[in-house]
Amino acid sequence: MLVLSRKTDESIMIGGNIEVVVLGVEGDHVKLGIRAPKEIEIFRKELYVSIQASNREAVSSLQSLNEVIQLFKQNQIDK
Repeated sequence: MLVLSRKTDESIMIGGNIEVVVLGVEGDHVKLGIRAPKEIEIFRKELYVSIQASNREAVSSLQSLNEVIQLFKQNQIDK
């Protein structure tokens, strides 16, 4: 992990097209601004983790649905 110190209005660059700017520091809260191309998705980590869990659940449900379809097809063939 890279650890940097920045003051208000200072920034860091990521990959040449993403800029993270420190907008302010109030107590233990830091306000960040992020400039990035529109096609770059930016999420708070807790939201990103939730999305990933939902995606895993959806894939699991899809696999279950595929199993049901296979059983249905097998049942049709057996008749």
